[in-house]
Amino acid sequence: MTKAVRVTKRFTFETAHALQCHDGLCASIHGHSYVLDVTLRGVPRTAPMHPKDGMVVDFADLKRVVKEAVVDGYDHMLLLHEADTASRPAGAAAMVRVRLTPWQPTCENMLLDIVRTLRGAMPEGMELVQVRLQETATSWAEWCASDEA
Repeated sequence: MTKAVRVTKRFTFETAHALQCHDGLCASIHGHSYVLDVTLRGVPRTAPMHPKDGMVVDFADLKRVVKEAVVDGYDHMLLLHEADTASRPAGAAAMVRVRLTPWQPTCENMLLDIVRTLRGAMPEGMELVQVRLQETATSWAEWCASDEA
């Protein structure tokens, strides 16, 4: 009998973006209240009297890692494709919270960037198995480790 457990922590952040050359409303700068679910898999620690006994991960530790690695870099940021000069706000002060990306800043590409970032930030023993990025109440993108070849 397997004792592996999946644990998920939810995060929220506000980000604006514009999609270069898009043929709809998303071509203009607009924002979303994103919901990010990060799921890890592991076996709960069996160590009586240890402060982390019974846990796959302390949710406070997971919160710290994801906040520092992802949320702080996306929250209240404007994402634009680096080639999108038309959408860039004018003036140096307006560029403080602008992040230029080499990829189109869609929900799908943001998700893949988040996965790459989290994989590099996960402490030893934390297995990232699923990440879900919800852009609107009815739209999201998901990544699952099991889908990779």
